[in-house]
Amino acid sequence: MTLYPNLIKEALMTVRYPGNGKNIIENDMLEDDLRIDGMKVTFSLIFKKPKDPFMKSLVKAAETAIHTFVSPEVEVTINTKTETELPPEPEKPLPQVKNIIAVSSGKGGVGKSTVAVNLAIGLTKMGYRVGLLDADIFGPSVPKMLQTEDGRPYAENVDGRDMIVPIEKYGVKMLSIGFFVNPDQATLWRGAMASNAIKQLITDALWGELDYLVIDTPPGTSDIHLTLIQTIDITGAVIVSTPQQVALADARKGINMYMNDKVNVPILGLVENMAWFTPAQHPDERYFIFGQEGCKQLAQELQVPLLAQIPLVQDVCQSGDDGTPAVNDPASPAGMAFMQLTAKVVTQTDRLNTANS
Repeated sequence: MTLYPNLIKEALMTVRYPGNGKNIIENDMLEDDLRIDGMKVTFSLIFKKPKDPFMKSLVKAAETAIHTFVSPEVEVTINTKTETELPPEPEKPLPQVKNIIAVSSGKGGVGKSTVAVNLAIGLTKMGYRVGLLDADIFGPSVPKMLQTEDGRPYAENVDGRDMIVPIEKYGVKMLSIGFFVNPDQATLWRGAMASNAIKQLITDALWGELDYLVIDTPPGTSDIHLTLIQTIDITGAVIVSTPQQVALADARKGINMYMNDKVNVPILGLVENMAWFTPAQHPDERYFIFGQEGCKQLAQELQVPLLAQIPLVQDVCQSGDDGTPAVNDPASPAGMAFMQLTAKVVTQTDRLNTANS
């Protein structure tokens, strides 16, 4: 028999603390030190005070539950702690940042960076203080899209620490690994090097007070995503895909990564990019090149919001190459779609924060 943490937790859910009738898991009494070695299980239970009258009986009940619901052959060792013994929680990175939004995609080439850049600028147009982190280590495109390729962030000494000062454009503070590497050469880094670089751009940067930090994550699922999740508290994720079935299949994987029990990052919604093609000469015509409303159907299936459907128009490509993102022209079809996306992201974020307050 192979033991898993969830098997142990499910058994402990049957054990109720007499003081309030809630089970061990509901009471957050299980310390984050569960260890499994073959058929040996070790963990700690946390009590509010050192002389809790139910301590001995609860430890015995927890051991019995594991033997009953998992296996009588499990060797159980249960330690007890009190809240006063617990080490203080370390200070969270970016305490001055209110909301962190991860913009993700299951695969490359679906316009994730375009969405991230336009969302960041759209938020500044709504009056918010915004940062943009290009976390796509191996394919940074934000400097190109904002015509800041020659930008060279400098360091400023703050309380004895050298902090990186982000580049600013269109009111958005931005950092990218593209500012620190040769754009004509491939970035040949192992996972640990890439993860450390991302950590430095997050924790050693002078972001200041921000209402939103938008993170343009790498496509797919990788070490970088795990580093981000472990380093900072992501408020919610925006998933970008085209309506094409191949792209949607990969989008499902990205959504599953964030919704996984170990990650548990809320999905703010889906963005259907390249939803249809509209010729400049015939603005009322729509051609569904990559399929029709695939993201809308996926959003309905997964019961998450469809934040926007962005049309495929020449202006989006041209504006990205010129460093003048489409959202700067809110009267254009693409600019209007990006502003609608921005407004919905704000609404979903506020709703999420209200529910968690």
